[in-house]
Amino acid sequence: MDTSEYLHHIENDPEYKGLVVNRGVDKLPSVNLDAAHRFLKKKRANFTIEQYINGILEGNVTVLSRAVTLIESALPEHQEIGQEIILRCLPYSGKSIRLGITGVPGAGKSTFIEALGLHVLNCGSKLAVLAIDPSSERSKGSILGDKTRMEQLSAMPKAYIRPSPSAGSLGGVARKTRETIVLCEAAGYDTIFIETVGVGQSETAVHSMVDFFLLIMISGAGDELQGIKRGIMEMADGIAVNKADGQNVQKAELARAQYRNALHLFPPTRSGWTPRVETCSAILPAGINAVWDMILEYVKFTQGNNYFDEHRKEQSHYWMYETINENLKNSFYHNPKLKDIITEYENKVLNDEISSFEAAKILLNVHFNKTN
Repeated sequence: MDTSEYLHHIENDPEYKGLVVNRGVDKLPSVNLDAAHRFLKKKRANFTIEQYINGILEGNVTVLSRAVTLIESALPEHQEIGQEIILRCLPYSGKSIRLGITGVPGAGKSTFIEALGLHVLNCGSKLAVLAIDPSSERSKGSILGDKTRMEQLSAMPKAYIRPSPSAGSLGGVARKTRETIVLCEAAGYDTIFIETVGVGQSETAVHSMVDFFLLIMISGAGDELQGIKRGIMEMADGIAVNKADGQNVQKAELARAQYRNALHLFPPTRSGWTPRVETCSAILPAGINAVWDMILEYVKFTQGNNYFDEHRKEQSHYWMYETINENLKNSFYHNPKLKDIITEYENKVLNDEISSFEAAKILLNVHFNKTN
């Protein structure tokens, strides 16, 4: 309190005998600076690779999260440790159901994931929910919001929800999500949900790392088949028409019939599976068990005709080449030899002094140390 303010306080006037206003204390800092300083000085203990492996195999969520952070790091030393952890965890992976989930905006995807997740946990499984969002660098992604909205699921000891930051490119995000799947499986999570944010390019990446691709739709939003790309419909192994509750039940059934008819127009799937459409309400919840039964039936069907394992082998083959392409791209753009001349050739292309193809060829020759 200011001294002049204290001295001139009206209650301290001699006229008011028996009344006094104490000076009080000065405003204290909102943070204990000594404690904060000690906290900042205290370095986080570094785990050995053996401690990482043992912690993951024991299902230690803290160790798992630290390992995922290493995978997501751009530092070469972190990536080296992360790749060693992945290699050591590979023999313990592959024993899960990988479910990709996408949906149109407003379809109630977060509520659906929580409802389905709770159902899966009630069936005795362990669940990991991951996200792939190439726009998260700008918007911070929606999985962070999902984690607060999925209050019940977040509180479950057998559920693990992990946001995936953007690596500046869709390929980078997808690769790290795929590597995170390996660690989660090694940690004992037998069901993995991979969520996409919105409907767009990220669906293709998610489809290439899951066993079953689920599309969440709603009814009563105009033409039921508008606003969704044909390619995404073709990728779907099943469709769930959400918000089938109250006065919307009949509309949901109508939408279900329309989607069924649309799916019959597509070519037969390589798996031999006929995509199905189910209605559900994530809020009630109702019909969630039918959606999960559909997924389990698909897994049983594709394991029976060997498509399940063949599909995973194809995915591994795909991601090998995707990783090569990504690393080549990163190596090119981080080459110090190109730092100055790449802008020079860019300007030459813009000024029509050289063709785009010739400029690219010259820059690639510089990158690979070719003389001609």
